[in-house]
Order: sequence, then structure tokens, then C-alpha cells
Amino acid sequence: MDHQQEGPFSRRPHYLLRKAYFDAVWRAGGLPVALPYVEEAMENFLSLCHGLILPGGTYPFPEQLYELDAVHNKKNNLRYQFEAKFTRCALNSKIPLLGICAGMQIIAAVKGATFYRDVRTELPTDIDHLNASPAETPAHDISVIPETLLRRVLKVDRLKVNTAHKEAIRGNFSNLTISARAPDGVIEGIEIPNHHFCIGVQWHPEFFARKGDPNLNLFTALITAAKSEETK
Repeated sequence: MDHQQEGPFSRRPHYLLRKAYFDAVWRAGGLPVALPYVEEAMENFLSLCHGLILPGGTYPFPEQLYELDAVHNKKNNLRYQFEAKFTRCALNSKIPLLGICAGMQIIAAVKGATFYRDVRTELPTDIDHLNASPAETPAHDISVIPETLLRRVLKVDRLKVNTAHKEAIRGNFSNLTISARAPDGVIEGIEIPNHHFCIGVQWHPEFFARKGDPNLNLFTALITAAKSEETK
């Protein structure tokens, strides 16, 4: 979940997460549970949860991830501090994992990737990856790379996706398998080789996760993988 010290919901610290994530998991046959930032409970979370979704959100990453001097690093956001460590633990435990937007970037970051801070100004592109359309509306195509887990899950070679991000994977991604790209080359999908189920997508499939839509396949595949882990 995202975290705010204060905001429209409350003047006191609180967590936030859009309802669409819970709806997508439930439609796909899973039981959705949101996790707070309790570092001491990480092992308990991992023992109870058979699959994990790292959702999107708006929070700062460390400056060195943008290939800037770490001396100028700003203090990490609470969510990044917790989620990066939690993701490493989940990967080490081989728990099925789906990263969405910022969640995909967290997976890439813990595997050593660096990022563009704003693809619209740092890349030659005609795609407005942030505000092209409302999140409930498809904005641009992606090409799904053959013989990837993402291709097997989505069962399509091309997909029209929504978009709501400024950052994107830039370099140091040799530890990842690239599974989808936008027409301008921006990485839209990643996987971790030799991991039972770990997919990251740059778009927000939860807004389209309904019967007959390939986006629902991401959630049903995660839950299928989680059930197989549960029976081991």
C-alpha cells in the first residue's frame, strides 16, 4: 500500500490502496489481503501469503537508481524501504510475484536495474506515458515477446494497455528477461529467469481484469502459481 503522513482521508498517518486491485484478485479466484509496513512481520507475511502483488503507487526511489551520485541520495520513502527488502525476501523464498507499474520497478531495482526519471523528456518518444488517457482507458500498444512467461499467460502477441508512469527501466537489466515493449522501446514487461512465477508489467491490468480480457489472465496465473506453491 501507499503511505501518507496526512491527506484528504485523515490528518493522521494512513495506508491507501485502490479497490481495483482487490476486485481483480477476487474475480480471479484469490483472497486479497493488504499488508502494512511491519518489518518484524515479514517472515509471518511470507508464511501466510502464497502469492504476492506489488501494486503501483507514487513514492520516491533512491537517487542512485537514476544513475546519479549516491552522495546526493534523498532519504528513501517508507514504502520503498519496506517493499525493496520484502521483495528480496519473497524472491529468495520463490513466492509467486506480480509487480504492477511501480511494483515492476521494485522488482527491477532489487535485481540491479536503473531508471529514467521521466521517459517523456529523456527518450525520443511520441507517447505520453503518464497522462495520455485515464487509467480506465487503453492508451498505446505493447508488443509481447515470444516464448516468455508473459506471452504464455496473456496468450496474445500485442495488447492495448493503459499508462500512468513517468519512470521506466533504463539499464543494468541483465538479470531480467524483457517480455514486452512499447512502440518507443520503453520496457513494459519483465520476468526473472528461473523463478517459478515472477512477472512485472508497467501498465495497470487491474482496471481491465474481467472475464475474456487477457489482463485477467495475469491474476488467474498468479493465483494458479500460488495454489501450486501451497500444495508443495
